[in-house]
Amino acid sequence: MRQAGRYSSILVGGISGRTGPHALPLARIKRIMKRNSTAAGEASPRMISGEAPVVFSKACEMLIQELARRGWEAALRGKRRTLLKEDVAAAVARTDVFDFLLSVVEAEARPPPPPAAQ
Repeated sequence: MRQAGRYSSILVGGISGRTGPHALPLARIKRIMKRNSTAAGEASPRMISGEAPVVFSKACEMLIQELARRGWEAALRGKRRTLLKEDVAAAVARTDVFDFLLSVVEAEARPPPPPAAQ
């Protein structure tokens, strides 16, 4: 009879013992996937396969991990041990892979418009 392998807890229990190996909630990922398609003016998908949110979850985890690592390197270059949003913005600006986030970072860096005079 085959014994449970070294990584069998990943398939059964995962991180919290009930969610599986995902750090991000799959139900929320499904909800975002459905919402984004309706926001773009397309028809909302009725069904999403079970594998799609798992793949998106892993991709998001990898993106967050890489962004945090590069932000941490920027904080260390500034001789700090606290990660600030300016460090993440610097990581986005210095890395070509994160060019799709430039507009988000630039929008955050701009000061808010002054209140309208009454």
